[in-house]
Amino acid sequence: MSLMFGFHMPNFTFADARGPALFDRVVEQAKAAEAAGFDLVTVMDHFYQIGGIGPEKDPMLEAYTTLGAIARETTRVKLSTLVTGVVYRNPAVLAKQVTTLDVVSNGRAMLGIGAAWNESESRGYGIEFPPIAERMERLEEAVTIAKLMFTEERASFQGKHYSVENALNSPRPIQPGGPKILIGGGGEKKTLRILAKHGDIGHWFGGDLEDLKRKKRVFEEHCATVGRDPSQVVLTLGAGVLIVESEREGKALLEHIPEQRRASFRAVTPEQGADFLQAYVDAGFGGFTLNNPTLPTPEAIARAGELIKLMNSKPARVG
Repeated sequence: MSLMFGFHMPNFTFADARGPALFDRVVEQAKAAEAAGFDLVTVMDHFYQIGGIGPEKDPMLEAYTTLGAIARETTRVKLSTLVTGVVYRNPAVLAKQVTTLDVVSNGRAMLGIGAAWNESESRGYGIEFPPIAERMERLEEAVTIAKLMFTEERASFQGKHYSVENALNSPRPIQPGGPKILIGGGGEKKTLRILAKHGDIGHWFGGDLEDLKRKKRVFEEHCATVGRDPSQVVLTLGAGVLIVESEREGKALLEHIPEQRRASFRAVTPEQGADFLQAYVDAGFGGFTLNNPTLPTPEAIARAGELIKLMNSKPARVG
């Protein structure tokens, strides 16, 4: 099947677009991504900006309001967070939000969710932030509730942390079976087991190819344990590439990436990028995410579209 390419927007700080112009720039980037051939547009679900992207005080738009507005400005791309921290929202309310996004977008919503990690913003907003073991329990319960609310007329579930009783979710999602569920994170004991049992898409934030192959084998072992065909789950990665026209341009762009993240990126032409990413495709990975700090203009996004065309023109496909 075809590869999945996501355009991720973790950055809402634009020197030449502030105030009312800020969201105009967000729309410009989302529309450029759609025109370039990206399949998915995502935003972070955070309340503070995170380290490695910018200072904590930088602008951060609320995720689902932003996605709903983007939905009215696009026609084809899927829309999701990358990803919602499970503690941020009651899972039934979250399922309602994602269902509403599916209706607003005419069937283009996905539910992106993970166990949450940013204790600072949780404390700042007065959100309970339990230990990781409990957050993992909450993640599995939240995904279970979402799937029930996407598929059942009345959803009931009694868990250790969350419950719903005859919960109505009307109108129903546009997509048959409800929005796909994307689970972010690569924790090998629990996150990958939850992905194997419940997820449609898994997203890992890049890394060494050999280590990712090993992690994929762990995921496949979890699939065997829960009785799931691993080919039913698309595994996607943060691409870690800067798409440039020349080596000189690549050096200039790398200087704008925070030093602590710079080693994770390489500057490549579309042709070089396609060759580099093909090794991950050959290893069984089905998609890649690029982001707006490294693709800040419509021209840069269009250049990434050249990579997408090259990758999708190759005869080998993930299956």
